[in-house]
Amino acid sequence: MAEKNNSRLSLRRKERAVEKNEEGTVENSGENGEKVEVNGKDQAVSDGDEAKTNGASNSNAQDKPEPMELPPFETITGDRMDPFSFKFQFKNVEYCSGRNKTVLCYLVDLGTGVDSLLRGFVEDEHSGVHAELAFFNLILPQCEGKDKCVVTWYVSSSPCATCCARLAELLRERSSLRLTIFSARLLDCDEPDTQAGLRALAAAGAKLRMMKPLDFSYSWDTFVEHEDDKFTPWEDCLENYEYHREKLAEILQ
Repeated sequence: MAEKNNSRLSLRRKERAVEKNEEGTVENSGENGEKVEVNGKDQAVSDGDEAKTNGASNSNAQDKPEPMELPPFETITGDRMDPFSFKFQFKNVEYCSGRNKTVLCYLVDLGTGVDSLLRGFVEDEHSGVHAELAFFNLILPQCEGKDKCVVTWYVSSSPCATCCARLAELLRERSSLRLTIFSARLLDCDEPDTQAGLRALAAAGAKLRMMKPLDFSYSWDTFVEHEDDKFTPWEDCLENYEYHREKLAEILQ
């Protein structure tokens, strides 16, 4: 029994000696490198490992995509627009995916005089002001003091409910103002607020029409930098016009 006890005691002493040697190794390595926590325990990191860790951190920072900045908010005006923009924005499809702005082409007849006819387009590019209201802020002031102001619009989509309400208010305030709107397609035409807005706008005196193939051709010749290229209607242009025309008549009845 004495021999067995001596053997066990000797084994325990050896185990303690090994543990002390390991602790000393860890402490010595801590002098050359920093300690990091791994699985809840502090472990030393050598200079080489630290460099690798910093390199991985910098790589992750560089790979992180930078936030995309939108162009400055602005309202674009001009005399003639790009032909591709016209064909895309004015295409009278029922579901206008990707067409998230309004392009408004205008003619303003001021009666007599050298500058009695105004022509151009307004586009609300990332702007907080819709093209319809931008027109009245930028173009209509030129009509001040005129006995006659006949305005014709060719727009890529019909006015929203908010614009309808404001346009109706302006028509009631200005007895000399006449407004006709030709729309390529109807915007949110199934929404009750939009339908009520269109009816209120018509009741205030605005003439609401849908653009037929001949109107697209006229707008192309008048408002687009076509370089003598003829406008070719897309395949379902007439069919889509008939759909929108019937839908508008249904709303206004």
